[in-house]
Amino acid sequence: MGLSDLIRYGLIGAGMMGREHLRNIAMTPGSRITAIADPDARSRALAAECVPETAQLFDSADALLASNAVDALVIATPNDTHADVLARILDRGLSLPILLEKPACTSAEQLTWMSTALAGYTAPLWIGMEYRYMPPVTELVEEVRKGTVGDLRMIALREHRFPFKEKVGNWNRYAARTGGTLVEKCCHFFDLMRLIAEDEAVRVYASAGIDVNHADERREDGERPDIIDNAFVTVDFKSGIRASLDLCMFAEGALWQEEFAATGSLGRVECFVPGHRGEDAGRHSEIEISFRQEKRQPERRIVEVDAQVLHAGAHHGATFYAHQKFRKAILGAGPVEVTLQDGLKAVAIGLAAERSAKEKRVVTIDGLTLS
Repeated sequence: MGLSDLIRYGLIGAGMMGREHLRNIAMTPGSRITAIADPDARSRALAAECVPETAQLFDSADALLASNAVDALVIATPNDTHADVLARILDRGLSLPILLEKPACTSAEQLTWMSTALAGYTAPLWIGMEYRYMPPVTELVEEVRKGTVGDLRMIALREHRFPFKEKVGNWNRYAARTGGTLVEKCCHFFDLMRLIAEDEAVRVYASAGIDVNHADERREDGERPDIIDNAFVTVDFKSGIRASLDLCMFAEGALWQEEFAATGSLGRVECFVPGHRGEDAGRHSEIEISFRQEKRQPERRIVEVDAQVLHAGAHHGATFYAHQKFRKAILGAGPVEVTLQDGLKAVAIGLAAERSAKEKRVVTIDGLTLS
């Protein structure tokens, strides 16, 4: 394949995130969505509206995989089904490039299975950690790499946002299906911690609660949603770098939805990403760099993102930029930047945080093993 060659994409899982992928693939030159699979008829119909050309619609992953209609796959099914979809791909002996939505999986057992079963997978396998590709986050990481903050010692990530949105069957309300909020939502942040620190986590402590959201919701069996809606998490890394997460899922009124900071021996770099309030729709992210030298004033700049790219998703353009790099990986023109191991290690930290919050103790991590 050359850089101008057409890539035919198939989507398995046509919910909100799946449709965001479709909109961004449609904006990517040399890309076409040729097949969409989802058991929910309404989701299939909504997905078809995102595609400029006609795509084949299937009611199961198996039917799409048997169609020979695609060159690459995007998997955006509910979290707890990722392992099953991957197993079906392996059972068919297929070796298609895959973008697998985060979290890669939801349990320690799935961590072990994926790490083993996919170790020999030869096609590109990319985990959908979109937050890496938010332009303000990219700039923050670049400043750290340039040495702007000196010897990095602390990472502080804050997300104060809206509650989880309603999904088909409200599967995202229950930890058994999502892995828990600290896996489902926060694997993004644990991935960013590893990316910024260039290091591995060894200890996790979390304090969390189910205090505000979904209190009046019940499943058909009467069970109330059991997902965490606020948490503080501390992560220690091998090098001694410390990272913290401050999460609130009932703060949709916040001006800044994400506030990330990296602090070192020479200074501090922060990025600010706006929320989704209507009056802030045109607001851009910002970067601020502050220095320890008394006479040097902080520097602040706006990070602009193309309006069409912003409109195509809910991740401040990140999904579009990730797809440009995934396409290059498919064509052999670039590396897989977010590997399976990256995805699994982020899940491992999330599982450790969920366990810590539940058992009220420090949880240690050794690779993918928790204790």
